[in-house]
Amino acid sequence: MDSITALLPRDRFLPLSPETTSSGQPRRAGIEIEFGGLTEEEAAGVVARELGGTQRQVAAHDWLIEGTDWGDVEICLDTVLREKAGSAVMDLGLDLSRAVVPIEIVTPPLGPDQLPALDKLRSALRSAGAQGSRDGLLLGFGVHLNPEIADATVEAILPVVRAFALIEDWLRNADPIDPARRVLPFVDAYPRSFVDRLAKDGPNWSLTEFIDIYLKETPTRNRGLDMLPCFRHLDENRVAKALDSAGGLVGARPTFHYRLPDCRIDEGGWRLAYEWNRWTLVERLAADADALNALARDWIEYREALTTTRPDWLAHVEERLCELELWETA
Repeated sequence: MDSITALLPRDRFLPLSPETTSSGQPRRAGIEIEFGGLTEEEAAGVVARELGGTQRQVAAHDWLIEGTDWGDVEICLDTVLREKAGSAVMDLGLDLSRAVVPIEIVTPPLGPDQLPALDKLRSALRSAGAQGSRDGLLLGFGVHLNPEIADATVEAILPVVRAFALIEDWLRNADPIDPARRVLPFVDAYPRSFVDRLAKDGPNWSLTEFIDIYLKETPTRNRGLDMLPCFRHLDENRVAKALDSAGGLVGARPTFHYRLPDCRIDEGGWRLAYEWNRWTLVERLAADADALNALARDWIEYREALTTTRPDWLAHVEERLCELELWETA
């Protein structure tokens, strides 16, 4: 039998689950793509040619492509140090940093009908010389997906986090991320203590309890699924207070911030649709309450057993997902 990753479509973007928000509007998603090999200006030129619009430099290492088919697209050197540009020494350092610091393209929220153009842009960037995470030893470039939450309720949010936590180990094993990203602390796995709590008690939590437990167990943005922007959107004061001075680095937005995928933009067979569809497995599992609760019970049994190993859980998740055939539902 083919692995699930081999069965996921690469030529189309599967719909989210649910497809619409509680107000009936199609759920949108912002996309962030990190890569090397191009300057900010060169990347801006590619975006403008592919999507239309007018490119404008707004700071030393920041460009804005205004009026594209998607709206305004941001392009920058992905480091907070770019804000200190201006001195000869700092400018030289920033220019040299491109060897390991990525250029980042940040899209506005995209509707389902706009997602296919992402892979056309990916192809154009690759042709222009964009480099991905596996092109060098110290490159840790990623793709961040920001699907809009369906509703600002615990019922809409917690099952998705629960589903991700239960299959995160499998997601990482089925298509391992680049060694540089595993070493760097940008996309660490959720602590097992947090997964245990999600599996056992998650369905009983209120939204406030969920946020409090998350802030206690994993008060960092460096996770494969970073919920801090969403929680700050939902409860500004609670999150800002818990994170103290670091809270200012967390922007508020009503989205899931999925940070796990590598950017493999220079590899011919890689597609953004594939990474998107790996996320849809999470949402579709979350939408199947019976399957999600069954997997949570399986996790508890696995953790309480004395003879199980990590490969046992990975094999079990693979079997469960194969039974559900989540990639086939539409």
